[in-house]
Amino acid sequence: MQRSIYASLLALSLIWGGSFFFIKILLEDFGPLGIAFMRAVFGFLFITAFMLVMRKPFGLRQIPWVPALSIAIVNMSMPWALIAYSETRLASSLASVLNATTPLWTMLVGLLFFGAVFTRVQWAGMSVAFIGIVVLIGLTPNATMSVDLYGAILMIFATLCYAVGSQLTKRFLNGLSVYQMTFSSLLGGMLGSGLLAFSLEEVPLQAVFRLPAFGSLIGLGLLGSGVAYILFNHILRNGSPELATSVTYLIPATAMIWGYTLLDEPIGWNLGAGLVLILGGVFLASRNIGRDKLGQKQA
Repeated sequence: MQRSIYASLLALSLIWGGSFFFIKILLEDFGPLGIAFMRAVFGFLFITAFMLVMRKPFGLRQIPWVPALSIAIVNMSMPWALIAYSETRLASSLASVLNATTPLWTMLVGLLFFGAVFTRVQWAGMSVAFIGIVVLIGLTPNATMSVDLYGAILMIFATLCYAVGSQLTKRFLNGLSVYQMTFSSLLGGMLGSGLLAFSLEEVPLQAVFRLPAFGSLIGLGLLGSGVAYILFNHILRNGSPELATSVTYLIPATAMIWGYTLLDEPIGWNLGAGLVLILGGVFLASRNIGRDKLGQKQA
């Protein structure tokens, strides 16, 4: 089980590594709320078709719909819209660093409100991984002097939404299958973001069929929401909220790898050094989590 969790973490980081790029493209045609709605639509269509083809039971009566839909708004609709808004004001590199604070917020929320207990090694591991992000991006004090404060606040609120949403999912939806969790979450995300989008923005549905937008929605919606949340919920259900959200540490690295592979963008020594710190920190932070989960399954 541990190997499948780490494999899912790596696959998830590769998928979400292109998310910021896809959002930038979609902002040319859609507003932030429209992007949140459309990615939820594409993700929901995928998980529905997948469950039908693979004959996975929907178990609609088993799903606690009030918690599921409420969590979806906190864990999808709100952060997706906030991230899209923040990307209108922040460079992608800084957005990646702020997004990578998610695991630390998840630990803090778990400690304060969900009775979670963490060791010093776990706190140290998360801190080392965050330092790895700073090294990876090459962030300097001078680079932060001109940061748009409003954009940074929006991104921080998005990470807080992810932190709270992940803890709530683990608490209230853990009895569902990974596919039920993904189905109910994307349905709630689609309804919540759709209500906001059509109330507050003009959503140009005809733009969906333009090639750049359609390709980006496949990447962000079908892969980045449908496939990705199956992987995310697998990690969350069999690991912990802290381990699941630690994927945000790997996303900047995979984004650089995609840039090098597809766009021939140069990468330097900081990719290797940052990755060593990130992977080492995530490993340290997840050691006790892994033992606890295995112990519970054997008990």
